[in-house]
Amino acid sequence: MDQRGLVERARQGEHDAFASLVDVHLARLDAAARLILRDPELARDAVQEALIRAWRDLPGLRDPDRFEAWLHRLAVNACLDLVRRRKRRVIEVELMPIDSPSTSDVAGALADRQLLDEALAGLTPSHRAVVALHYLLGMPLPDVARSLGIPHGTAKSRLHYALGAMRATVIEDPEPIPAAVVGGHVA
Repeated sequence: MDQRGLVERARQGEHDAFASLVDVHLARLDAAARLILRDPELARDAVQEALIRAWRDLPGLRDPDRFEAWLHRLAVNACLDLVRRRKRRVIEVELMPIDSPSTSDVAGALADRQLLDEALAGLTPSHRAVVALHYLLGMPLPDVARSLGIPHGTAKSRLHYALGAMRATVIEDPEPIPAAVVGGHVA
């Protein structure tokens, strides 16, 4: 059955229809929450809170075709609510790839992953949310804006500043470049 039909059935209180809708999106919701919160336990709490809100507020969803964006918005808002409530820095979490790419340079891939993790750690949760949804989950920027409930221009601005901050983090901690040896002398 199509998404619209499942949403309509779930609106009428059918638990199986809601479970079918959620199953499709659960892995992406968890991945986004882990990237934003940087703590797997908090991420699970945020996803659970988002699913509770989704079940409770589903009758108020105006456009069933926008269920996915609405659900992501609920998850991001749940993450940001948790951050506001905790008021302290959360523990670091290792990024888990959504789609595991095949790389022959495992050490290089680990170094890149660590560099990305450190750059993401320096961002605010709202900036991390935009980066995570756009680059790591592959959502187009207009969908990211709708998911977060912010104007498209604000999403672009947050992405711009987040990328700038990430670049500064990467440039600030460059790898030492080995000096060239020319004619037996270090150049």
